[in-house]
Amino acid sequence: MWETDSMIISIGQARRMILAAQGLGGDRDREVGIRQVQAVIDRVGQFQIDAVNVLVRAHLMPLFTRLGPYDPSLLTRASQTAPRRLFEGWGHAASFIDINLYPQLQFRRDEAYAGAWSGMRKFYDEHQAVIDQMAEVVAERGPATARDLDPGEDRRRDHWGWNWGTTKAALEWLFLDGRVAVAGRNAQFERIYDLPERVIPAAQLAACQPLTAARPHERAELIHQAHGALVARAARALGLGTTRCYADYFRTALAPTRAAIADLARQGLLIEAEVTGVKEPTWIWHDTPRPRKIETAALVSPFDSLVFERERLAKFFKVDYKISIYTPAAQRTHGYYVYLFVLDDQVVARTDLKADRANSRLLVQSAWLEPTAATQRARVTTELTTELHRLATWLGLAEITASGKGDLSRDLL
Repeated sequence: MWETDSMIISIGQARRMILAAQGLGGDRDREVGIRQVQAVIDRVGQFQIDAVNVLVRAHLMPLFTRLGPYDPSLLTRASQTAPRRLFEGWGHAASFIDINLYPQLQFRRDEAYAGAWSGMRKFYDEHQAVIDQMAEVVAERGPATARDLDPGEDRRRDHWGWNWGTTKAALEWLFLDGRVAVAGRNAQFERIYDLPERVIPAAQLAACQPLTAARPHERAELIHQAHGALVARAARALGLGTTRCYADYFRTALAPTRAAIADLARQGLLIEAEVTGVKEPTWIWHDTPRPRKIETAALVSPFDSLVFERERLAKFFKVDYKISIYTPAAQRTHGYYVYLFVLDDQVVARTDLKADRANSRLLVQSAWLEPTAATQRARVTTELTTELHRLATWLGLAEITASGKGDLSRDLL
């Protein structure tokens, strides 16, 4: 527990606490098994999913960042086989989430219509009968992908990313409102849909308390309790943060997040602190480690829970970091799919990486030294080169090539 006289902390101490809470700084050259994977799940709570596979799929990278080279089948095992440790759902975004949080997210499934984006609400309004029919089809035929169940209708062609047909959209609605769950992913990374009772362990299903069965005052209390559990989990995963940080982690609304923080503070689980150079009030999870130093050298993907909230990065790490995959090529500053490089308790570089699988090459398309690390160029170069070799070996790539873009590229390899 923290002492009451320790409530003013330096920005450097705050960074070390954040990194320790997120699980960076441990041994990354040890053998990794399911116990080590479970420890990271317990710590961070979720792995965000993204379809881009320019280097490696987003949900696979956080374990490499924290544990070093590991067998990705361990994550498949955790998310697709009994005892299931992860389920696919909506956390920070579409994510593989700690199975123990399934009951806490029941309110989100029950309030699917209110939380859905406008296109999905419009689809629901116009296709309720189709959605209900698809639920019956999954009950009869699941587990199945959208392609398995698609009768051959034409897909939309007017959207660059989400060209869903009616079958896929109906399945996604059912996933949103909890009438179906995701049993796993196939080799093409397509969702495999099935009924929750055939996917989610009985204990987690039994712990769910549907809002639809509650009286109005009970409904409000269930939502409040769920937010308390999610904010507590976010605070434990982040170590310390502002209200915005905790709300962003599982995308909870600000008002119920503030109420949850107040409750957790009254219980002594969150402690208000002042971080030098940070204007907003900061809340520390009560048993967050307070290391005097962090020793790590790790690449961090743009979808890692360490960097979910970009303003948090700017406040505590002095890094302006934006995802560039949606930015036209001519307007990108550092590249397409840019990883941050953390050395000890600082972000010291960033690099645009791509796996050229056909030629077994790791392409370092750019590498940039952070201005705050100008005096560490030699060490950053050495450590980043070592990490790139570790990454290439993990991905089974035989060669590393650097393009020369960026002020650090000429020094690498």
